[in-house]
Amino acid sequence: MKYDFDEIIDRRNTDSVKWAVGENELPMWVADMDFKTAPEILDVLVDRAKHGVFGYSTIKKEWNEAYIGWWSRRYGFEMKADGLIFCTGVVAALSSIVRKLATPNENVLLQTPVYNCFFSSVINNGCRVLENKLIYDGEGYSIDFDDLERKLADPQTSLMILCNPHNPVGKIWDKETLCRIGELCFKHRVTIISDEIHCDITEPGYKYTPFMSASELNRKTGVMLIAPTKTFNLAGIKTSAVYTEDPVLRHKIWRGINTDEVGEANAFATVGAIAAYNKGDEWADEMRAYVFENRKIVEEYIKNNIPQIKAVPGKATYLMWLDISKVGKSREVAAFIRKETGLFLTAGAVYGESGDGFLRLNVACPKELLYDGLQRLKTGIEKFSEK
Repeated sequence: MKYDFDEIIDRRNTDSVKWAVGENELPMWVADMDFKTAPEILDVLVDRAKHGVFGYSTIKKEWNEAYIGWWSRRYGFEMKADGLIFCTGVVAALSSIVRKLATPNENVLLQTPVYNCFFSSVINNGCRVLENKLIYDGEGYSIDFDDLERKLADPQTSLMILCNPHNPVGKIWDKETLCRIGELCFKHRVTIISDEIHCDITEPGYKYTPFMSASELNRKTGVMLIAPTKTFNLAGIKTSAVYTEDPVLRHKIWRGINTDEVGEANAFATVGAIAAYNKGDEWADEMRAYVFENRKIVEEYIKNNIPQIKAVPGKATYLMWLDISKVGKSREVAAFIRKETGLFLTAGAVYGESGDGFLRLNVACPKELLYDGLQRLKTGIEKFSEK
């Protein structure tokens, strides 16, 4: 490999949310990576820092062009420059959209288990979470379309938030599924917001389908939330985009983002994104290859050493979904493992009731840390099972 993903970087005492843990603890929970971002991005950020003046920033046309180039080059999806709106983050955009497009007590449909901030974006804005629980067959997840249509048909349902690819279950939704979802939302006049922040982190040989590329209907009616932050470990520079081609939706979302004051770029937000999407292809490809080597290591280790649990197969994200239903409830098991071994995982219950028999494990780290985490996981599960 051209890039070194085995380098261990000490992130303690750097104001890292992930690494604000005890001395002997190993955090493998929140979704950021323990890799330095691509050197091609670092060079641009350092040059910008050396300039020394950090006044208000504009959104240059190069920012739009960088997004357009990445999605065209990698996914064959041709965006329109005027469809892109800058926002300081995907969650900020999502919360702003919920405030603008739904009124208190209306339903926002989520497919659970799903990223926990979807819940807070809905509830904190006075709306109701309506769950379309995914079907788990012991091997993977699928959509209960009968239940989905019933809930979309409820006149109180105004929005659906899709996770594509899906966090935490690692599912890449195929074109047929995305078309069907789009048709149902159009039929029942429900606006669909697709969070696609994990889209670049797929198993080599597999690609995600952008929601709006699946059909002309999806293209005309959909909204995508996209960003370089997961792919290139840039969450701290606060940069993302909303993309929609519907002029009415675009205006409403633009007004919401500006009303909420989350539409202004800091000095690094656009230059970092431009560097990532113009210069980051090779780094991103090597990163995903490394991450999916890690996923395979976890699958084999668990199969051979921790038979009480199971790694749910997934083709996307660096977040692994571990079935611990034969061991115990997620909050109790996660707390026990952390107390006994120092390994900090996320309890599946935070992603909805249907996630309670699972733990989420972040494998975007050097292999030395990964093996340390797996040994701690083995010890923790064995001790919990002996209780």
